[in-house]
Amino acid sequence: MDRRQAIRQSFLAAGALSLGGAVQATRTALGTEDAANISHSACRWCYSDIPLEALCERGRDLGLQSIELTGPADWPVLRRYGLTSAMGNDAFMSLTKGFNDPANHGWLQESYRALIPKAADAGIKNVICFSGNRNGIGDEQGIEQCARGLQPLMELAAAAGVTLVMELLNSKVDHHDYQCDHTAWGVALVNKLGSPNFRLLYDIYHMQIMEGDVIRTIRDNIDYIAHFHTGGVPGRREINDSQELYYPAIVKAIAETSFEGFIGQEFIPSAADKLASLEEGLRICGAR
Repeated sequence: MDRRQAIRQSFLAAGALSLGGAVQATRTALGTEDAANISHSACRWCYSDIPLEALCERGRDLGLQSIELTGPADWPVLRRYGLTSAMGNDAFMSLTKGFNDPANHGWLQESYRALIPKAADAGIKNVICFSGNRNGIGDEQGIEQCARGLQPLMELAAAAGVTLVMELLNSKVDHHDYQCDHTAWGVALVNKLGSPNFRLLYDIYHMQIMEGDVIRTIRDNIDYIAHFHTGGVPGRREINDSQELYYPAIVKAIAETSFEGFIGQEFIPSAADKLASLEEGLRICGAR
């Protein structure tokens, strides 16, 4: 073995030990009760080249309870495999054209009025929504206009037992000009609406890019959060030691709160075996 091979093998061994330590750290941090309070999901778009039925079958074996960002056409397939969609969506949704622009209120309200009963009938508890891009709309104005557009849907959502969940996205790298790009803005909108049927999707990847201080932000704002997404920073790749976030500590912080929802894996696998990457992510987050 030459020097280069020896160095490479030492790095591989260190990486294996580090990952093993991360998995064990999560298992140690999560007591039985805490672990039971967190459910696990994967985002469909990250595995779009895998047939849905194959993803359901393998995902269930890996510890998934949900394949999310799926729509009404997918929900019967999930149900056949004993899975749900922790975050429902539909083709009409747009990240750039959202509730912050009154020009979108009419068609968005009509579309959500059709989707919410479908979600309720399928047992889907959360449906995603978006602020839209700023396009010159100020932050206070955006909150006011989002609230005005969402308020007419709150009674229907409450009657159906469905929560509309607005995703926090970064406007620095991936979604330039998106308005709901800081936790404080989303929290202000939740408070403005004052409905238990409107909450936030805290995407850990996006919020690390925008504001950092992830664990304290989660602890301080857990009552406003209905759902989490994962992703490695930078690059939205695997959540192992190839990136800067330490997910065992983040999952432990979530488990120590009152949160009883889903953590959704939304990283883009870089490995050829995408399901092996998913299994690794689920283990890091305490699914197995």
